[in-house]
Amino acid sequence: MKKFRYLIPAMAFLALPFANVFAAEGLSQQQLLASFWSPASDDERLATASQLMESSGDVAALYQWLKTGPNFSADVPKGQQESVRVAEDGTRFPFVYLIPESYDPEQPYPVEFILHGGVSRPEWEPGGGWWRRGFGSLMQEDRIVVVPASWNEAFWWHENQAENLPAILRILKQSYNIDENRVTLTGISDGGTGAYFFAFKQSTEWAAFFPYIGHPGVLRNGRSGGGYRLYFENLMAKPLYIVNGEVDRLYPASSLEPFIQVLREAEIQHIFKIIEDGGHNTRWLPDETPLIEQFKEANPRDPFPDHIRWVADRTDRFNRNQWIRVDELSGEQGLLEVRREGNNFVVTARGVSEFTLLLNPEEVNLGRPLLVNVNGTTVHVDSVSENKETLLKWAQQDLDRTMLFTAELSLQVPD
Repeated sequence: MKKFRYLIPAMAFLALPFANVFAAEGLSQQQLLASFWSPASDDERLATASQLMESSGDVAALYQWLKTGPNFSADVPKGQQESVRVAEDGTRFPFVYLIPESYDPEQPYPVEFILHGGVSRPEWEPGGGWWRRGFGSLMQEDRIVVVPASWNEAFWWHENQAENLPAILRILKQSYNIDENRVTLTGISDGGTGAYFFAFKQSTEWAAFFPYIGHPGVLRNGRSGGGYRLYFENLMAKPLYIVNGEVDRLYPASSLEPFIQVLREAEIQHIFKIIEDGGHNTRWLPDETPLIEQFKEANPRDPFPDHIRWVADRTDRFNRNQWIRVDELSGEQGLLEVRREGNNFVVTARGVSEFTLLLNPEEVNLGRPLLVNVNGTTVHVDSVSENKETLLKWAQQDLDRTMLFTAELSLQVPD
């Protein structure tokens, strides 16, 4: 497996003088949360973090503030909207998002990302009409739908898209009340291959994956922009609903049988539907939709599973699964598996030399010692201090009211 180190937004700002963005007095809890959730500038976010620390009392109070989140406005764009995210290198990532006309900011909405096929096309030009092509038919009153763009310099399985999709989700979280545990990723053809990519490499944000008429083997092919090593342990994180046509000219269902057999043997949660006489199309989708919706309803994300695992082959990306993170590797790849029962953690680490446990105060009693056993050796028997800096760091990164961390424990694997 490869080397992996997760990039975390630096909290160096906690040691810097804060910009005087706000008046020193008088901001309410909701004003501070609104500015933290959706700041007008980096300076505003830094100043807000400082004021949240000062105004919220102890870490437990700040935790409750962030768990509640901001009051979302009803005065937001609705219907079909076009937007663009500009990455740090200047790359433009267009996307369409569909907001119910009946959007109610008091209720959290599921979000469905839909990844299109045909990625080997030129970049979508600014102001072009790609986003007008029938996306209105995807509008649903019970969810938010997101249709991002992919092209020949930004396949769904490229690293720039691995950064882009979570960033788009984060943009939407700033303005809309999103159900963080019901965010799904659907892909069609190349988009289906993209759904496999996120399932294998970056599953934290998603509740379930829906790869249609795609093929995971594409991810292993360096000529397709992939060349990734794929680890089935990572597919144990979230369920998959897979559909392929029997006579699909590109990816016939039979070509996935070896892959599906591994899923079965590993007891990875999945459904595999073969469309009889089905080609490389989605004509079957209307008939299948009720079952797909049942699958979504039955499989929300559990933000704090008691048993969690991840395989990483690098330490700059793709090394986190929700509340565990691989920090350093001792081999080409590393497996980290953790079972938690109360304050007791049993860890299996192979090819991993350092890792971090992210701790939630409702799952772990941080007022009592934690016992961590790694590969049969007890490496930690002590309490772990909560602090606001950790809480704000991860809240800023994830914007996830249901997956907050007030402490983190970084450990070395014994020789």
